[in-house]
Amino acid sequence: MKLRIALFAVCTALIITGCRDKDQPASLGIKPDAGDSYKLGDEIAVSVQYPADIKADSVVYLVDSVRFTSRKDTLTQKLKTDSMTCGSKLITARVYSGGKAQEVSTNVVIKAAKPPVEYTYKVEKVFPHDTACYTEGLEYLDGYLYESKGDYGRSGLRRVDLNTGKVVQSTNMPARFFGEGISVVGNKILQLTYKEKVAFIYDKKTFKVIDSLNYNWGPEGWGMCYDGTKLYQNDSSNRIWFLSKDTFKPTGFIDVYDDKGPVNAINEMEMINGKLYANVYTTDNILVINPKTGAVEQKIDMKGIYPQADRPLDFDESNNVLNGIAYDKATKRIFVTGKKWPHLYQVSFVKK
Repeated sequence: MKLRIALFAVCTALIITGCRDKDQPASLGIKPDAGDSYKLGDEIAVSVQYPADIKADSVVYLVDSVRFTSRKDTLTQKLKTDSMTCGSKLITARVYSGGKAQEVSTNVVIKAAKPPVEYTYKVEKVFPHDTACYTEGLEYLDGYLYESKGDYGRSGLRRVDLNTGKVVQSTNMPARFFGEGISVVGNKILQLTYKEKVAFIYDKKTFKVIDSLNYNWGPEGWGMCYDGTKLYQNDSSNRIWFLSKDTFKPTGFIDVYDDKGPVNAINEMEMINGKLYANVYTTDNILVINPKTGAVEQKIDMKGIYPQADRPLDFDESNNVLNGIAYDKATKRIFVTGKKWPHLYQVSFVKK
């Protein structure tokens, strides 16, 4: 009889323990699951699960290490995303118990709220463009185009007459550098390099190099533009860095997402009416990006503006592709061209 009682007690204990283990996690847990995706404007339900031996005094919730709320209970929290930027977000719950704190984290992805609105183009006027110019950066200012040439041994900076396509001023880079995006900032011109992690600063009037700086943010140097307050620079990925106009050092960033996911290879850029217009490298697409959130709001299909069949054959498929956007703010003209293209086009964009 004693043996039966003992066995019954053991079985009962195992059943109780099993039920408790099923209902209570062995360690801190958090919802949503890592990798879950949401769209801008969604609410994210955040909840903490913890073992029975933890008696929580309070829970502090953080997003990317910034506190967004705290509670005395463990009820589900609603995290709003309408004021967030796109990209990966780290959600952390800091659980306080008995004067000690434990943390548990998860990460989610925020995408654009809806698909980009589809646009096409209309050619307003055609101008000549130098077919020897591997266009990496393009700006229109003071009645001239400022253009950055790429390719090792051929890179440089030039001022170009819009109507004739003729170079009126130029300077070459040392052969070991591959020129990339440019921006005119006051009386200076900043030019990136591809893989060399060096940016050159020129005097706008003389085109003489007056300074240089090393940069270690981002894998490479690609496109750049300026909104009058800060610079925007991309790096071959879907990230666009904010740079100080005074120090040319990063102050923040956005990640570019449409409703499906990240959009990589953001290249030459221009700020037009408060939105970032950006080429997507090796494609015939221009994206219109919200500079506050990184969301792609419009996609402009430029296919056929310089027909593929008319482009010279080249051993490198990255040559002869759309790359170059410039904006004449005074007359609201938009110009586009490509690497080694014979034409520069004045265009307007039309909703499909």
